[in-house]
Amino acid sequence: MTDENYVIEMLGVTKAFGNFKANDDIHLKVKKGEIHALLGENGAGKSTLMNILSGLLQPTSGTIKVNGKEVEITSPTVADKLGIGMVHQHFMLVKDFTVSENIILGNEESRFGVLNRKKAQKTIKELSDRYHLYVEPTAKVEDITVGMEQRVEILKTLYRGADILIFDEPTAVLTPQEIDELILIMKGLVKEGKSIILITHKLDEIKSVADRVTVIRKGKSIDTVDVKSTSKQEMADMMVGRSVLFKTTKQAASPKETVLEINNLVVKESRGLEAVKGLNLTVRAGEIVGIAGIDGNGQSELIQAITGLRKTESGSIKLHDKEISNLPPRKITEAGVGHIPEDRQRHGLILPMTLSENISLQSYYKEPFSHNHLLNEKEMDKHAVRLIQEYDVRTQSERSFAASLSGGNQQKAIIAREIDRDPSLLIAAQPTRGLDVGAIEFIHKRLIEHRDQGNAVLLMSFELDEILNVSDRIVVIYEGQIVAEVKQSETSEQELGLLMTGTPLEQARKELQTAEEKGENSHG
Repeated sequence: MTDENYVIEMLGVTKAFGNFKANDDIHLKVKKGEIHALLGENGAGKSTLMNILSGLLQPTSGTIKVNGKEVEITSPTVADKLGIGMVHQHFMLVKDFTVSENIILGNEESRFGVLNRKKAQKTIKELSDRYHLYVEPTAKVEDITVGMEQRVEILKTLYRGADILIFDEPTAVLTPQEIDELILIMKGLVKEGKSIILITHKLDEIKSVADRVTVIRKGKSIDTVDVKSTSKQEMADMMVGRSVLFKTTKQAASPKETVLEINNLVVKESRGLEAVKGLNLTVRAGEIVGIAGIDGNGQSELIQAITGLRKTESGSIKLHDKEISNLPPRKITEAGVGHIPEDRQRHGLILPMTLSENISLQSYYKEPFSHNHLLNEKEMDKHAVRLIQEYDVRTQSERSFAASLSGGNQQKAIIAREIDRDPSLLIAAQPTRGLDVGAIEFIHKRLIEHRDQGNAVLLMSFELDEILNVSDRIVVIYEGQIVAEVKQSETSEQELGLLMTGTPLEQARKELQTAEEKGENSHG
């Protein structure tokens, strides 16, 4: 194959930050019209490599070729001119602007010094129709869904004429339905002659959408392989450098006393409508209770109410038989609640603070981290170093700012902080969102260990395989109420899927049995 067949060649690319090499002699070649996955653990150097390709960073050494010609990508403007566009993991949109204003921002067309909105909106409409990227041009970004925000980001790159699109962890914050839509969009883009680099660590996505995959580990390229002829297990082992277990082995739970008891709870969402409507739930010591439900059925508001981040309207939340509803978050934390929040950047970390400060956030005001109202930074650093090592948080130093860590390593830092405090109730909301398979395996083991030490765990996840893998008991939330309760050993993904749409348990089981019998009869 000649060089002209490759739209992108990154040859021997190295990026050093001081003595630390984020990328170390990496080779990546992308063919025209393919979806090429870039697979690696959290902190493996994937985003750094793509930030070099999109002009946000410059390499320390190495060569980059676009369509066979050697180039220097000194800025995002240069990348734009070369037809390279990047859809970032954390969307770069101005919330107060409309969808159209965000798409044309920095690339505005004007006539006699006046913004030509009509022409811009016509172009946006043509692009959205052509690529099935349906958006509301006049809607404010703060009022649209996460899935639509992502479509806006994709349209932004297409509006600038991108032929090579980089998607950085594009499904990290999407619902399963939005993920299916995105996969169709990516396939449509490639049919129209675009080439896509997909940064991910989700093996199912790679299998369903990518042609080839380049695996990088600890900053080095390991191999490039065809997706069709490579199993998920082989890809996972290449990525982590050891054999990975997809199923977590655990002993059967032996639940003891009730730790959390919720009765007739009513909680309103931000617009003043009831999100949680007379909900009842108990979680006991020595068990993991999973909450399964389609996003937007009150699970986020329920967790915010338990942790003191949202006011309850009525009903009770008891921890060890003591009322905790509407207490300040610190009082709830001190009562023995740990919280791995759904949105790590909004509720889990203070990004401009150091990793050491973030790890001490729940306990900085206690000995040994402070004395006579003065912080003991030495003790904070010592504590942070121990947890960084124990939870394999990839960082240059405990004094690095939280904002400088990859999303997965930010998540590991939060999990380390919360589990290390040994709370009697650990609330884990989307605990493995944005984590690679090796880290997911590690976190699942930690949740089970926490249970085995006699604590209660409440797990909320939109990943049904995670709910089934980790939970002992599963409750299904629908329109703000618990509508079913099943044992993990007695249910399936199909059954949970039906229950999550509000189908009663008996009816769901009948439907599945009928479908199974029909299937058996058709094979017979």
